Amino acid sequence: MNDQAESLRQLVSSMEQQDTPRTPRSARIITVSSGKGGVGKSNFTLNFALALQALNKKVLLFDADIGMANIDVLMGVRPRYNLYHLLKGERSIREIMENGTNSLPFIAGGSGLTELFSLSESDLNYFTSQIESVSDEMDYIIFDTGAGLSKETLKFITAADECLVVTTPEPTSITDAYALIKVVGGMEAAVPFQLMINRVENEKEARQVADKISLVARKFLNIEIPMLGFMSDDAHVVQAVKKQVPFSIAYPNCYASRDVERIAAGYIASGTTQDAGALTGIKGFLHKWLKRTK
Repeated sequence: MNDQAESLRQLVSSMEQQDTPRTPRSARIITVSSGKGGVGKSNFTLNFALALQALNKKVLLFDADIGMANIDVLMGVRPRYNLYHLLKGERSIREIMENGTNSLPFIAGGSGLTELFSLSESDLNYFTSQIESVSDEMDYIIFDTGAGLSKETLKFITAADECLVVTTPEPTSITDAYALIKVVGGMEAAVPFQLMINRVENEKEARQVADKISLVARKFLNIEIPMLGFMSDDAHVVQAVKKQVPFSIAYPNCYASRDVERIAAGYIASGTTQDAGALTGIKGFLHKWLKRTK
């Protein structure tokens, strides 16, 4: 497993070192969601972001979990400001961006997320300009959304370039993950999904879970949902939460850390595909966001 991760890292490195003209950066917008709480979504999101950063990618992590925002807690960081201060015009986006573990930039949502869904047109324009001002510096902007089917979560998912759905082998988690995918599909939002199976005993179990969801989605929704990867059921994850240090930093050689490292390397190596002429990145996100917010 570790050899596979190393091979993927080398592939990513060789791709980045190719002598090709560099195009302006356009941040890919990723939402990470789950059908239910308690599946390790935020923990995966944080460590996935750190793993991408370790592979020389510029990542901005946005805690968009209304009511349960805890990215800062997982890093043991107390943010000075959050989204609320930006929306009230008290701070710029650069001022509310905090540096977390390994200087990972993140934005705490807090109560500001509620304000985000009832902005005036002038406030929306200010928010849009602020987000655009930092997006060109990023490769990925990752939104850790709330679990379940809230209106706020669905708006984030349907506006993004893609959604990573986190589930576990538990039957209720599998059912709720499929329900999330089904609801989003019914909203006429062409959002690509990938599955991340958490807390598995081995790869075989992960593929069994992914196959269950993929088979039903193919049959009833007519969509293909690949498996992004899986993370082992690892006691080090819980220990890291207690320490308020990301598990990939606290225990870099544990199974879960190696898994998330492999997932990040594989994600970059696989590249991303866009529909020709599609409005993607932060401009596409804001366009779709504003359309659904009005």
